[in-house]
Amino acid sequence: MATRPPVGLPKLSRRSRILLIVGVVLLFGLITGSRLLDTYVNWLWFGEVNFRNVYSTVLLTRLGLFLAVGVVVGGIVALNLYLAYRARPVFVPVSGPDDPVARYRTVVMRRMRLFAIGIPVFVGLIAGASAQADWQQIQLFLNSQPFGITDPQFGHDIGFYAFKLPFYEWLLSWLFIVTAVSFIGAVIAHYLFGGIRLAGRGGQLSGPARLHLALVAGSFVLLKAVAYFFDRYELLLHENEKFVGASYTDLNAVLPAKLILLCIAVFCAIAFFAGAFMRNVQLPAIATVLLVLSSVLVGAAWPAVLEQFSVKPNAIQKEAQSITRNIEATRQSFGLTDDKVSTKPYEGKQTVTNDQIKTNDAATLGNIRLLDPAVLSRTFTQFTQLRPFYGFPNKLDVDRYKVDEKLRDYIVAVRELKLDSLPQGQRDWINQHLIYTHGNGFVYAEANKVNADADQTNGGYPDFKTGEVAPDGSIRNAENGIKVDQPRTYYGELFGASDYSIVGGRPTGSAAEYDTDAKSYTYTGSGGVPVGNLINKLAFAAYYGERNILFNQSIADDSKILFKRTPRDRVQAVAPWLTVDSDPYPAVVNGRITWIVDGYTTLDNYPYAQRTPLSDATNDSLTADGVVVSQINKPVNYIRNSVKATVDAYDGSVNLFAIDEKDPVLKAWMGVFPGTVKPASDISNELRSHFRYPEDLFKVQRQILSKYHVQSPSDFYSGVSYWAPPQDPTIDNVTTAQAQQDAANKRRDAQPPFYVLAGDPTDASKVRFQLTSPLVRENREFMASYVSVGSDPDNYGKINVLQLNTDAKGPQQIQTQFLTSDNVSRELNLLTQQKTTVVYGNLLTLPVGGALLYVEPVYIERASNNTSYPQLSKVLVWYGDRVGYASTLSEALEQVLSGTGSVVPPQSNNNNNGNGQTSTPPSTTPPANASLSPDLQKAINDIDSALADIKKAQQNSDFTALGQAYQKLDDASKRFKQYNTGAPSAPSTAPTSPTPSG
Repeated sequence: MATRPPVGLPKLSRRSRILLIVGVVLLFGLITGSRLLDTYVNWLWFGEVNFRNVYSTVLLTRLGLFLAVGVVVGGIVALNLYLAYRARPVFVPVSGPDDPVARYRTVVMRRMRLFAIGIPVFVGLIAGASAQADWQQIQLFLNSQPFGITDPQFGHDIGFYAFKLPFYEWLLSWLFIVTAVSFIGAVIAHYLFGGIRLAGRGGQLSGPARLHLALVAGSFVLLKAVAYFFDRYELLLHENEKFVGASYTDLNAVLPAKLILLCIAVFCAIAFFAGAFMRNVQLPAIATVLLVLSSVLVGAAWPAVLEQFSVKPNAIQKEAQSITRNIEATRQSFGLTDDKVSTKPYEGKQTVTNDQIKTNDAATLGNIRLLDPAVLSRTFTQFTQLRPFYGFPNKLDVDRYKVDEKLRDYIVAVRELKLDSLPQGQRDWINQHLIYTHGNGFVYAEANKVNADADQTNGGYPDFKTGEVAPDGSIRNAENGIKVDQPRTYYGELFGASDYSIVGGRPTGSAAEYDTDAKSYTYTGSGGVPVGNLINKLAFAAYYGERNILFNQSIADDSKILFKRTPRDRVQAVAPWLTVDSDPYPAVVNGRITWIVDGYTTLDNYPYAQRTPLSDATNDSLTADGVVVSQINKPVNYIRNSVKATVDAYDGSVNLFAIDEKDPVLKAWMGVFPGTVKPASDISNELRSHFRYPEDLFKVQRQILSKYHVQSPSDFYSGVSYWAPPQDPTIDNVTTAQAQQDAANKRRDAQPPFYVLAGDPTDASKVRFQLTSPLVRENREFMASYVSVGSDPDNYGKINVLQLNTDAKGPQQIQTQFLTSDNVSRELNLLTQQKTTVVYGNLLTLPVGGALLYVEPVYIERASNNTSYPQLSKVLVWYGDRVGYASTLSEALEQVLSGTGSVVPPQSNNNNNGNGQTSTPPSTTPPANASLSPDLQKAINDIDSALADIKKAQQNSDFTALGQAYQKLDDASKRFKQYNTGAPSAPSTAPTSPTPSG
């Protein structure tokens, strides 16, 4: 019976081949065409900002990696396929007419060139495309810098771990990949060409195939030996339950095991090579079994036994050395060394008289900020928006200026273009991209003042001052304040990714740019990419998919297109190696509005240093509410604010300045991109005077400091002395007691740090602009410390920690005291009955007179009209167990300092509800030897009953019952006062329920 010839792939006709080739070319053009267009547009943009060398360096590095890795990986795979083909048997036994291998063998043989070239090219393309994303590791290796600090275990400079070890491990991983792919390809090729046959008992393996596969497998095992060598260094980055770094088990079991396994792996690799030439399959098999058993017994079992029976029962003693190393490395890597952090004890109790406080702490008391930048954006919009297409960010900024020879802090904002606020009928292409092109004006208000007493109808609003263009071209309201020479803003935070404007070079009679009250304006700045020539018109028309760019007659030869217009995007683009701060802020420098953006150099491989996810460490109530952009969630264990970047709001020019020129990571990147970062000596004094210590860095440092202020290994291990950022005690948009309870139930986000102009913690007489935050005891709400960091040029980055050893009330407890105070709760309930929304501003914590002063502005939003915006109504102050509540800050301060404020009963452990919150019942002690009337006795009994209900509701987290219990307590307290003092009873009002703590 004749055998059926093997069937190959059907042969394509000439027409089909042509159509297939055309389709492939079109697909390739679509894929590469968009890439080429992006490359051209980016090339133009980087040329605009004078950072083209950055783009070319990144582009060439990526291209070089793509080619190098692609050629090496593809070449090694091709070599192994070629060797497998050359080693094929001369005569290949056929197992039968239905042998599937014979069928595929025929297909491959007919198109040998296609498979021999196509497979390695395909593998190389995938490998190159994957490898080119790792350009930063390669450049850091080539430009590595020493830290001048050695690790305590191996004695290597930290630069080895930061720059060199990642490259070695990257290279090793690619060698593993290419060896594994080559082995798989060789097995398939040998099987296809008959070197490996599965027919018969146990199958058959030809001599050449055995030699080839054994050599490849031996190479893989030899690479594993190299991996064991580098695994020793990874132990210093091992994340343990309590700390990061090599633990006792790692040092005494895992580290020796790595060396033993290294030797065994070398022996096994030799066995593979020997077996290949001796034609002995048993040697590689025995070597493989030995390696696997050694990995289980030496690499896993022995460390587990040591950990379980020796380390865990004596963990504090065993891990002491490793914890000490972890503490030292972490404080170093996060910039919390003793020369940068000053810690001193703080009583937390008033140590001077009230008159002395007014004198000694005048720098703090005279500059307490009443305006909350996270609350007042809508108020700024209502009073200074001018046109519906202008707007302000959700969070305004705080900065300081010297006006009339006096340093003051201001709430500052740029009146930006907000295209999504254009009326629907005006959202055509011409209006959005040719007419409405820029914002106009720098708006500011003194942070500790409002325009009139808060109880007046038109008072309680910021005293706005602006720098904007009048119809005659002059600048309004700048003669007695902050002088702005160029108020027009073409670059700002409110521009979206697709917001572009075409400006300048308008022909006569064409539409002009809108410029507030001015009739017309034409952009004259240096920013923007020329778009007048045909090539660029075609490029941007394709880039944005907009044919109007080609045919609109307002676009002349001198026209420019402005895009990539947010400060963060511009800085991130020119410095892709930086982590950019989430909150740029505007400052007027030499008469020009300048965006200042902080840039961080980071690592995640600093030995023994604690890792922290950047997003988790920087998230707080503002990021949770979307007021501030969240950071990317990448782990870091080294961070430095090494660069300050500026973006001109008019022409978009970007400048990078080095402010930590000793940072080895910055030095490495300056080696990669020479000339892109200017030295610190180029920073003008005026620009430096507006530098703020960045919030994101401070949030990371306060989180690290919460644990790593502990220096004792035993205390660190036990965790009893840990701190934590407090939960944000303020609740926005409170309209009813139940709404407040619901909001409090949901809010568990950290309180953000606050910028204040106050007395220096080390010298209260000096006025300092500083970033501050309280820290509470972990899982409790009592104050643990007060942390501040300087932002002035002479003390920039100096962190001061005032450590409290007493159980002083924390922000959450103070908020509870505010809301349960008689006069506060009474008025707030009256406001809610009038359907007035109450908004609590930032609760500031300030060290004053040896104790802590808390100040919180209270805003209202009246429901009398459709437009609602916050207005300062009252000011809450807490000091010395007294609550002040008045229309002005001075009155509220006088209440607590003169002794006329509401008295808060002393805190008792019996009243602690377990989460740091304390109940504050009124005193129910009757006059001595008084005979109690039935009504007075009933009031006392009702107070006791209400207190029991409060405690029960707090334990059960039943906020409805808690509000009812406080209502009952308030009624009983008033009846007690009436019957005990003879005072007339006030109408019963339910106090607002306290904000629950965590």
